[in-house]
Amino acid sequence: MKIKFIVALFSIIWLALIGRVFYLAVESNTYYDKLSQNNTIKSEKIAPVRGEILDRNNLPIAINKLGFKIELKPHLMSDANIDSFNEELDLLLKLLPQLDRESIIKNYKKVDSYYNHSFIEVVSFIEYGDIIPVYAILNLRDNVNIVPSPKRFYPYSDIAAHIIGYVARANQKDIDEDSSLELIGYTGKSGLEKYYNGYLQGEEGRREIKVNANNKEIEELSYKSAIEDKKLILNIDIELQKYISGLFAGQSGSVIVMDVNGSILAASSYPEYDLNIFVSGMSQNMYSELSASLEHPFTNKLVNGLYPPGSTIKTGLGLLYITTELDEKWSVNCEANLPLGGRVFRCWKTHGHGKTEINKAIRESCDDFFYKGSLIVGNEKMSEGLTRYGLGQKTGVDLPNEFIGVVPSREWKRKKYNRSWNIGETINTSIGQGDFLTTPMQIAQYTALMATGKLPVPHFAKKIGDTVYAPQPHDVLTEEELKKLPKIQRAMFEVCNMPGGTAVNYVKKSKVILAGKTGTAQVVAIKQDIKKRQLEHEMDYYSRSHAWFTTYGPYKNPQYVVSVLVEHGGHGGAAAGDMVSSIFNKLLELDYIQEEKTKTKR
Repeated sequence: MKIKFIVALFSIIWLALIGRVFYLAVESNTYYDKLSQNNTIKSEKIAPVRGEILDRNNLPIAINKLGFKIELKPHLMSDANIDSFNEELDLLLKLLPQLDRESIIKNYKKVDSYYNHSFIEVVSFIEYGDIIPVYAILNLRDNVNIVPSPKRFYPYSDIAAHIIGYVARANQKDIDEDSSLELIGYTGKSGLEKYYNGYLQGEEGRREIKVNANNKEIEELSYKSAIEDKKLILNIDIELQKYISGLFAGQSGSVIVMDVNGSILAASSYPEYDLNIFVSGMSQNMYSELSASLEHPFTNKLVNGLYPPGSTIKTGLGLLYITTELDEKWSVNCEANLPLGGRVFRCWKTHGHGKTEINKAIRESCDDFFYKGSLIVGNEKMSEGLTRYGLGQKTGVDLPNEFIGVVPSREWKRKKYNRSWNIGETINTSIGQGDFLTTPMQIAQYTALMATGKLPVPHFAKKIGDTVYAPQPHDVLTEEELKKLPKIQRAMFEVCNMPGGTAVNYVKKSKVILAGKTGTAQVVAIKQDIKKRQLEHEMDYYSRSHAWFTTYGPYKNPQYVVSVLVEHGGHGGAAAGDMVSSIFNKLLELDYIQEEKTKTKR
């Protein structure tokens, strides 16, 4: 019995062993074959070349500079291989003396580990002309890899900096959102580079190769090209941009030149900065100096600057007034002071404007007319109408992180402060002060609405690849508003062309007949006990009002909006009139405006 049991036990054990051998030799063949494939077939990702950005005349404004990066084999800093590392390092510094020893060592140590078997990038970019004379020597070294590596370059340096934006090294947050950035390394950080990053960066390619035990390539098995070099063509004219930057030199603020359908021909936020320093990296001192500047060079004031609109909103409010509670003949007797609620609301003109109706109110920017009109029309209709006209909401411009601003209202104040509205706030809103905040892009869009009756979508892109980008303007005006809009347009014409107009003395050199509106946005409140206002040029610079001048032309055939904000510039016409005139004359010179070569009859 014992013998039978032992024989049975051995039989079972041998059958189990034979079954396992069969499984390993036959049934698991596919599994281990795949493992062996993984040991011999290597998959490599191919980084795409970032697409270029061109202006409307195909002049490159964001390109890729040809160069190379240098990689070293891993594990060279181990005790057994440290001599090899030092040998490669000494050779690199001998052939390329501009390299920094400490930086190379730091970059290598940061990535090198027992688990890493890929070559390590130690130099991110070397100019094409520097590497070519020594390329043959380095390319023969087993421990060194020389890999093509384009670098973003902005030929116009600081021109249109806030529009174009820049690329910089992707951080971990960027990589978590888009894993392909681990391969590409760089991503758009601001401006159009960021807004169109997904398009410009392209899509990675892939190749499969067979390697031996020493990780040497034996054969290429498959190759899929990267989808790359996607071009973005803008509406921007870079030469016009350069011209305007010259006009704005030494000042802070913004300029927008936009056709009435929304295509932006030129736009800048000032002061500008050199985009290339963000690609190559800047010193901590340089960054601290720029970020501490009171002129805020890193802020894109076009969409991220919030300013009281001042009298620029009187055109839209005037349209609301004469299409709701008031008619075109309604007038006030401006005596320069309106006592209300224990305080006095003053008009900018010391002795008042006398009898004033809608045309005169806009032409001479009478505050008292709008004060008294607001008490009749009320804040609810004012805020609803101005919001419909594009204020207090995003314009839809193709730039990242656009601010919405504030059109003050009862509902807004209740939500933000949980406090009730008072009548003084209605009056402040009527002249674009108080809590009222807009961006320069909103004012340009709103001016186009006043010019044409349609609210355009501002846009920089002209063609995204082969696709034309042309968003259609929105119809936001009522039939009654469209019917009475010419009254407002006539008043804007008078601002620039008739006696008493707030801009008439500042646009005389313009060869185009303009319509527009000036605005003075107070930075500091004027105390009630001050009888005589201090002149703007007598104030401390940072206490002076911001100066607005927003225009369109030609008056009878609106083609372009030119909207200018000069920070702490004082009066809009005085600060920006000459600049606006020069820009319109340049548009004529460049044949963007096709008629009214000279001023004729008014």
